[in-house]
Amino acid sequence: MTTKKVYDYFMIYKPYGVLSQFSKENADDRTLKELYHFPSDVYPVGRLDKDSEGLLILTNDPSLNAELLRPIEKMEKLYWVQVEGNPDKSFIQKMSEGVSITIDKKKYNCLPAEVQFFKKAPPVPDRNPPIRTRLNIADRWISIKLVEGKNRQIRKMCASLGFPVLRIVRISVGKLKLSEFVPGSVTLMKRKDCV
Repeated sequence: MTTKKVYDYFMIYKPYGVLSQFSKENADDRTLKELYHFPSDVYPVGRLDKDSEGLLILTNDPSLNAELLRPIEKMEKLYWVQVEGNPDKSFIQKMSEGVSITIDKKKYNCLPAEVQFFKKAPPVPDRNPPIRTRLNIADRWISIKLVEGKNRQIRKMCASLGFPVLRIVRISVGKLKLSEFVPGSVTLMKRKDCV
C-alpha cells in the first residue's frame, strides 16, 4: 500500500536583496534559505528578481506550479510600484495598450496592463536599504496588474515610457494576497488557499 504524498505550501514576503532560490551565485548573496527552515524539496513558484519584494509562493507540489504558471491561465499578478517622475494619464493609456520592450535582444509586445495611481503611498514597510531619493525629482506609486511575467517586465515597461522603477512589491498572485507586510515573513497554507 502506497502512502499519499503530503505537500507543503508557503507564502513568503521576499525581502529586497534576497534571491528567489536556495543556492548562492556569489559569496555575499542572500537566499531563501536564510528566511526559514523549509523542507528540502520545496521550490519557488515563479520568481521575483533580487531587487523586487513581496509575495512568493513555495511548494513541493508540481501541479500547483503548472496551474499557476501556465500561460493559458493568464493568472493575474498585482504589483505596487514606485517610479521616478510623475506619470500622467497617457502613461495609463500606453500601459493599457501594451508596451513594447526588449527581451533577449528581441522586441516583445507586452499584453495590456491594468494601471492605477495611488493618491498617497501604499502601506508598505520601509525598505532596507532605503531607496535613493532626489529632492528635485518627484516619485509616484502606481498599481500594475499583469497576466504575464517576463523577466524584469515591469522595470522595462516603465523605463520604456521614461519612468525608472525605484521599488516593486508584488501584492498578489491570483486570489492569493500577502497576509503580512513584514519582509521575511513566512505563512503556511493549504492548497485551496493558493488557487
